[in-house]
Amino acid sequence: MNRNIPFLDMRSPYQELKHELDNAYQQVMESGWYIMGNELDAFEREFADYCGTRHCVGVGNGLDALHLILRAYGIGDGDEVIVPSNTYIATWLAVSYAGAKPVPVEPVEHTYNLDPERVASAITPRTRAILPVHLYGLLADTDPLLMLANQYNLRLIEDAAQAQGALYKGRMSGNLGHAAGFSFYPGKNLGALGDAGAIVTNDDKLAEKVSELRNYGSKVKYYNNVKGYNSRLDEIQATFLRVKLKHLDEWNQRRQKIASAYLDLMAGLPDLILPSTLDSTEPVWHIFPVRHPKRDDLQKYLNNKGVNTLIHYPVPPHLSGAYADFGMLKGNFPIAEKIASSELSIPIGPHISLDDVEYVANTIREFVSQA
Repeated sequence: MNRNIPFLDMRSPYQELKHELDNAYQQVMESGWYIMGNELDAFEREFADYCGTRHCVGVGNGLDALHLILRAYGIGDGDEVIVPSNTYIATWLAVSYAGAKPVPVEPVEHTYNLDPERVASAITPRTRAILPVHLYGLLADTDPLLMLANQYNLRLIEDAAQAQGALYKGRMSGNLGHAAGFSFYPGKNLGALGDAGAIVTNDDKLAEKVSELRNYGSKVKYYNNVKGYNSRLDEIQATFLRVKLKHLDEWNQRRQKIASAYLDLMAGLPDLILPSTLDSTEPVWHIFPVRHPKRDDLQKYLNNKGVNTLIHYPVPPHLSGAYADFGMLKGNFPIAEKIASSELSIPIGPHISLDDVEYVANTIREFVSQA
């Protein structure tokens, strides 16, 4: 009998934390203060402590987080920012919003993250920053990227949208470069119940600048020092995030057990490429990506067996309509294109049962044996 295994279970997290989340919501509602209040201040302190950084600045979403970092560093017209060729388009959009040019660089294929050797070759006199993405909750190799950034006087800005709680050589994601942008979109490992994001940094001046930019360019209400933006993490989302932050490590550990089970159950299957991780890292498995040359057939087979999947991401940014004006063609970034045509994300999360994990893995085994 087929099952119905969702790709993303959004109800179980609420049910597990229902009492805490409902109480937190009630407290905010009764306070009568919904923007830039005590809950935001508390979350910013707690998330900065969690990441091991001096500062956290809550903003409206992950795209805004990256955009405001770039703006605050004065990166704009005529500047170049190195980005992965394979990522969600928001990484590129943040650079475009700032007025700079995204310069795509291919990943190391088996880790899905920026290749430091290719990054070194892409640096020009106009380069101002390197923007790696910890894709799927797997860690980019940031130490060589930071060495390049320091050598060429660049900023290393992490897109940590998918990596809350991941560790690189014992250091927390978000604390591996000069600044980091996080998304707390509901499906993230640390997810709000709406759009939300944050910037973390040890740079005092950057923290002051992005705090001003997110709030209409104002430190004091009605006194606007620069042309800013409206991108503020509201009190309700902040209080929800405070509740869920307490459970993040435990929920990440559940994801790690599920990922280990998948890796064991599907090891050695012909033509199925399983994800690889860097030594000395602890990924948090926001996504569990597998790759197969008959990806579309595999997705259809799983769907018919009651297993819901997604593709992250079917169109590389350089082939999207949004960047048609760049004149980039199919074949320009073959690794990104190969990943886009073969990647399939299977269910993972802190509330999927090991029984369902075995069912998913066995269903993939069935397909591979037939293929």
